[in-house]
Amino acid sequence: MKRVKAACICQTLHFLLKEDVEHDYAVKLVQEEVAHYKANLERNRTQYRIVEEIPQEDGSIIVKVIKQYNACPVGDYLK
Repeated sequence: MKRVKAACICQTLHFLLKEDVEHDYAVKLVQEEVAHYKANLERNRTQYRIVEEIPQEDGSIIVKVIKQYNACPVGDYLK
């Protein structure tokens, strides 16, 4: 028999600009979407660590995150 001792998932998320709105407004929406994503992690009590948050020239944002997988313990992954 085996048991999961620790598990995390590493994701690279690209928050893209909406194409059908003005550029400045699209940039603001992306920033709000990133803040909403982080708030959701907090609200769901998901353990996580933002490795990188990279603003792009076009205003989009790339976020590299290591986060808890389901409800598994995270072990040493987030130290």
